[in-house]
Amino acid sequence: MATTDPRNQMEQIRRRYAEAARDATEGRAACDCGTENCVHTDGSRGWAAAIYEEGVVSEMPETAVLASLGCGNPTAVADLREGEAVLDLGSGGGLDAILSARRVGESGTVYGLDMTDEMLALAEANAAEAGVRNVRFLKGEIEAIPLPSESVDVVISNCVINLAADKDRVLAEAFRVLRPGGRFAVSDIVVRGAMPDDIRRSVELWMGCLAGALEESEYRARLGAAGFEAVEIEPTRIYSADDARGALTGAGMDAERIAPLVGDKFMSAFVRARKPAASAASR
Repeated sequence: MATTDPRNQMEQIRRRYAEAARDATEGRAACDCGTENCVHTDGSRGWAAAIYEEGVVSEMPETAVLASLGCGNPTAVADLREGEAVLDLGSGGGLDAILSARRVGESGTVYGLDMTDEMLALAEANAAEAGVRNVRFLKGEIEAIPLPSESVDVVISNCVINLAADKDRVLAEAFRVLRPGGRFAVSDIVVRGAMPDDIRRSVELWMGCLAGALEESEYRARLGAAGFEAVEIEPTRIYSADDARGALTGAGMDAERIAPLVGDKFMSAFVRARKPAASAASR
């Protein structure tokens, strides 16, 4: 079903992530962004085992790995430091929040923000199992972050911003909560060139992380408009026509017609930016 109603989109995304949390508690892996099938490297642990270092994955609670629905590893590029405060937008089952909590140490703090009750409960349980005590999970939407201005050093996210209907608001909120000189370091899906309108209109692909993605130059422009500087977008995976075919088929669309048009036009990417150190005012 296609819709342009942001609240309807959000509710359908919420239901999908609630289902992913329930699947994880029952031992089933979530699927990664933009593909029809889960990526299994060891037969059970899901796509995250293919992206994160094996030593990292093996030390994580099983359900944190199974619940992951991201497209990269933002903790690999965030350059987290001892004592920093980190905000994870759309923290899901807590995988990146737990990794960040370990990197910033007991003197640091991590906030995980999610709108789905089932994911928040799962993340709390995973943090307890992992033995991290410097992470706090918050319920809310990434368009209205429930934290004070200039309260964190780093904002991370894993394939969530592209799902937001109001991306300008999300970026403005990320800018607001960052301290001067703070870092924006996310994994996201980015478009490389034009995309057919019928993909943009598909809610199923919004929930699969493709249709909501920004074009690369537009992403840069919106970050700049929000006040960020030093914007970098680094591709980590280019999605082929075969990758697109899986998502299109799952959305009930004409995969054979559309897949060749969108092959190599989507990518997973690290998106980095910085809030100016001498910011005159938070936004």
